[in-house]
Amino acid sequence: MKVSVGQFAPTGSLEDNLETIARLVAKAKAESADLVLFPEEAMLAVSQVSGPLNAAIEGNWSTFVQKLSFMAAENNIAIVAGGYESSGEERPYNTLAVLDATGEILGTYRKIHLYDAFSYQESKSIKAGDVAEVPVFEIAGLKVGVLTCYDLRFPEIARRLVNEGAELLLVAAAWFKGEHKIEHWETLLRARAIENTVWVAAAGTSSQHTIGHSAILDPMGVPVEYLGDDDEGLVTTDVTRRRIDEVREFLPVLANRRL
Repeated sequence: MKVSVGQFAPTGSLEDNLETIARLVAKAKAESADLVLFPEEAMLAVSQVSGPLNAAIEGNWSTFVQKLSFMAAENNIAIVAGGYESSGEERPYNTLAVLDATGEILGTYRKIHLYDAFSYQESKSIKAGDVAEVPVFEIAGLKVGVLTCYDLRFPEIARRLVNEGAELLLVAAAWFKGEHKIEHWETLLRARAIENTVWVAAAGTSSQHTIGHSAILDPMGVPVEYLGDDDEGLVTTDVTRRRIDEVREFLPVLANRRL
């Protein structure tokens, strides 16, 4: 299938972000994509929300998902995008919505590994998802697993998805800038592809505080398409099971495991 990755700098306005997403979805459709991935904070950028986060997201998650559903159905394209979903408590979930090309909601993934590192503490404002809920979805004939940002640093979650049959890992992120952070991002994306011999597509926000650097990598960890710190952009490539089979024939790391 053809996969697109959209990169942009989300604002504190749901309406503005949906306009940007719609523009990038239209571009993905023009490139005949079957699936388009957007970053972690595609719905709202927390750094640009004033006042309590719960108040800012009240009702916005359902609106966000509904609008994505309309876009998916109108453009006949699957969409994966991140936002903030009420948990019924003070802290909301950091959630990815997965919709197929008919606009049906296939499911959601609530970020498990919260970013409590590099002097930041996401767990103060966000509730972690259930470790038992790591779903794999079938989209356009391929099995797809999803991860959010800091999850990338934990190889266990990627391997768990691959054990469940995932052939493509989608990573939605708002990867903070900092010393060595781009190197970490690129190295970890390659590692998750290489050690699992799967495709990896990653969408990052491109803001004052985040790196962008979205990419699509093949099962050998080779970046097939990528963006730099572009404010807005989209790349598309063919993601095939044939390439997975080719790599696994001469690099059968999954078959060679002794655990």
